Amino acid sequence: MKEDQHRINSKIRAEKVRLVGENIEVGIYTIKEALGFAEEQELDLVEISPKADPPVCKVMDYKKFLYEQKKRDKALKSKATKVIIKEIRFGPQTDDHDYEFKRKHAEKFLKDGAKLKAFVFFKGRSIVFKEQGQILLLRLAQDLEELGKVEQMPRLEGKRMTMFIAPKK
Repeated sequence: MKEDQHRINSKIRAEKVRLVGENIEVGIYTIKEALGFAEEQELDLVEISPKADPPVCKVMDYKKFLYEQKKRDKALKSKATKVIIKEIRFGPQTDDHDYEFKRKHAEKFLKDGAKLKAFVFFKGRSIVFKEQGQILLLRLAQDLEELGKVEQMPRLEGKRMTMFIAPKK
């Protein structure tokens, strides 16, 4: 079992604590008095702020608190967006039909909210057609102008020229 992130009940080491909670008068009490209040209400004494002087403790149902916290974390996690990157690969001499086919796929990816990584792959001596590769990627960027914005202009890295397009919100 993993260690709890808060000290509770008898694990609190301080002599005096500042007590907060529902149905309790806020103030500084000895640890015995504070535990007494918690026991009276059939709740736990939880150390909220151990670094304070004296440490702040709250009377609450600890299991319920952990459950609420887990629920909150899960809700935040589900709201976080996961970035999906789809790739489209061209050759420097990709003909019009293949280009149109791949452009339609790119449109679909951007409409679905995925980022697009388009790249031209140069094999062997085809590296002499760098300009053609750049023209091809810029043409793609122009065709997808309404759906996405260019995040990174075409850049040559080794034997591939890459360009990133992010979907417009």
